[in-house]
Amino acid sequence: MAEHPQTSLDEHSERAADEVVLATSRLEAFSDGVFAIAITLLVLDLVIGPGARGHLLRAMADLWPSYLAYATSFFMIGLVWMGHHVMVSISTGVDRRLMKINLALLFAVAFLPFPTRLLGEFITSSAAERVAAVFYGFWMLLISVILTAMWRYISNGHRLLPDDFRQARIDHIARYFQPNIGLYGFAIALAFILPRVAAALFLIIAVVGFIRVA
Repeated sequence: MAEHPQTSLDEHSERAADEVVLATSRLEAFSDGVFAIAITLLVLDLVIGPGARGHLLRAMADLWPSYLAYATSFFMIGLVWMGHHVMVSISTGVDRRLMKINLALLFAVAFLPFPTRLLGEFITSSAAERVAAVFYGFWMLLISVILTAMWRYISNGHRLLPDDFRQARIDHIARYFQPNIGLYGFAIALAFILPRVAAALFLIIAVVGFIRVA
């Protein structure tokens, strides 16, 4: 009998750790800033050296791998931003665990310009194209997994959703994110064999996902 007060205290502490600690508006404002910075950094890799003055048009055309990587990552970040907005805007609040998941998502998005640069620079190199494509695909997959996990956490048992939020709507939103995981997995496997085809597939997945969420 003497253990019951301690047990009750521990349970109360655990519940308190998961209570709402932040307004959704603050989480969304901070996240929007990270998304904006990440999407801006992408364009910094589109650089033409001063030695290209005599053949500028050709130098611009030679940057096609960087254009491809830029467009793919732009649409991917746009997809994540819109999905994130939907999730947060219908949530009733933010608890500590959701904050941690959100930080993991922002970490992955903020790092995306690096694999984007690798893909743009090395997708035409026979010695490095596979590594660049696989690494890029893995990072896109990671972002998709975290985004899906975020929605599952919010919606599981209506943890952070209004009581009257219908299960059909929960399933409807989930369907917009889950297909990307399987598609990116397939594209990564393809990158080991046909990295340039996989790079094109990354773009298609990102654009289609963007259109679906939009």
